[in-house]
Amino acid sequence: MSERPLLELARSEPPFPIRQFIVKMHGHCNLACRYCYLYEGPDRTWRTRPAAAPPGVLERTALRIGEHARAHGMTALSLVLHGGEPLLAGVDTLARFTGLVRDRVPDDCTVHATVQTNATLLTERRLAVLARHAIRVGISLDGGLPEHNTLRTDRAGRPSWPAAARGARLIAERCPDAYAGILTVVDPTTDPVELYESLLALRPPALDLLLPHGNWSARPPHRDGPGTPYGDWLCAVFDRWWQAGRRETRVRLFEECVALLLGLPAATESLGLAPFDALVIETDGSIEQVDSLKSCYEGAARTGLDVFRNRFDEALRHPGVAARQAGAASLAARCRACPLLHVCGGGHYAHRYRAGHGFANPSVYCADLQRLIHHVARGLAGAAVPAAVPAASEGGVP
Repeated sequence: MSERPLLELARSEPPFPIRQFIVKMHGHCNLACRYCYLYEGPDRTWRTRPAAAPPGVLERTALRIGEHARAHGMTALSLVLHGGEPLLAGVDTLARFTGLVRDRVPDDCTVHATVQTNATLLTERRLAVLARHAIRVGISLDGGLPEHNTLRTDRAGRPSWPAAARGARLIAERCPDAYAGILTVVDPTTDPVELYESLLALRPPALDLLLPHGNWSARPPHRDGPGTPYGDWLCAVFDRWWQAGRRETRVRLFEECVALLLGLPAATESLGLAPFDALVIETDGSIEQVDSLKSCYEGAARTGLDVFRNRFDEALRHPGVAARQAGAASLAARCRACPLLHVCGGGHYAHRYRAGHGFANPSVYCADLQRLIHHVARGLAGAAVPAAVPAASEGGVP
């Protein structure tokens, strides 16, 4: 399918409003993780932007969010305070901005606010401020043991683990209601069950297991040969999680895979065909697509829009956003013909990229995703859900 018919098809349905606003509170980080796709990858646009978002950018962003919520009659939205390391902006700044957004949206619109942090700067006082302003805390870690985090160092090369572990334990002990969970990027060289159980020791209410950002032109680590190392790793963790009855913690990837297999709606970038509903506001007020695209090439996330000149509705007409709201129509022919289509959804958008061919390709993790989905389907087949499994099987999953 050529690009022009695809975009025409994408625009044949009304655009889906933005419901997740990822605001870069601070564009720099206090860590120097050696694998970071944002600061070590092909995109260098962060270098030309302000380190911290100025008050004028934050005020205009809050106004635009409120404007979008009113235009679309939204009763809830997600506000993600992001970075770099957002706590570098100051916890009081995070609280003021969140309050500003809540003041700008309609009275019946709930703002679910979260700060995504590496946890090294968390203190009792900062947690108290965040909890008081109903800002939940998500933590990014490579695992729950020092040896899992050797590549996460500060700018002097010192290990970040002691400070990160202290921050994670502090929130689990002092502010459990504000604890959103832990985000971890899969490393197939680690022992999957050991890593999962090490994270459980930090008592997260939820886990996000993410595949490293790579594509057909910049292969992810350990994905340049045969086999399904990432799928195998995820299957091992799924078995451990599933056998525990899913009581220990929520694992978003697994829950959403199960939901999609059962024909239920699920919203994730990694699976399914739910329309894209997130935008990033950079520290200079630029409106961009999500950061993961920056792992593909310089300027991949750029829209040319900003909060001073443009409404968020204008971003909905951007070709990249429109294509990501087109569902199966935006996928490669091989994906559209696949029996796993409605569960896999083509995988993460950034993982489909191939230089010279764009994003209309299967995911570089196609085999790993198939391995996981079939494995989860077998787990479901043995569970006590006889009425739901046949409906899920209509999608082609055995």
